[in-house]
Amino acid sequence: MSIRTLLVDDHTMFRQALRVMLELEEGIEVVGELGDGNKIVETVALLRPDVVVMDVSMPGMNGIEATRALRAKNPQIKVVALSASNYKQFIIEMMGAGATAYVVKSAAGDQLVYAINSAAKGKTYLCPESATLLVDSNLLGPVGAATPFESRRLARRETAVLELLAQGKSSPQIGELLHIASSTVDVHRRNIIRKLDLHNVAELTKYAILVGIADL
Repeated sequence: MSIRTLLVDDHTMFRQALRVMLELEEGIEVVGELGDGNKIVETVALLRPDVVVMDVSMPGMNGIEATRALRAKNPQIKVVALSASNYKQFIIEMMGAGATAYVVKSAAGDQLVYAINSAAKGKTYLCPESATLLVDSNLLGPVGAATPFESRRLARRETAVLELLAQGKSSPQIGELLHIASSTVDVHRRNIIRKLDLHNVAELTKYAILVGIADL
């Protein structure tokens, strides 16, 4: 029986190229495509895929939010994350949201096929580039262990602080907007920097834009 696969990516030409490639693979059937994550739950209910190949960075609902929403409604669905960036925090966020596999787009050939097959069997898979990155960062625990990923996800308050930091707000301004002390904002800022392994406001802003927390 073929693995029913749904492709979710905002780049139409790349998505179509993936479809052509995957349809040549025995045992994989592409049942549909989406250009963003906004209708992921409804589309999955309609098409009933086994595996969803999910782009991480998309307008509207990004891949992290879409994966979290999808897995909350359909925990049996397997998600293969696909990203143009081998970015440590993307891997952490996607795996923490419930993805089973992570592949960078530069390896979206045999690696993606392998990831889809592994995910369909319920096996965790990271492409070599991503696995090496996490091993070098001491973030990769035992296979299937959620703790290393979950412990580095931003809390809701930290996400709110990051959004305002990316808008250029100062700690006192953020404190006033969120009704918390300026010193508490500084604590959140330090926690965000530690979790994301970023080092200044410019890097925080770039990350916030990439994951859709802030706009350009």
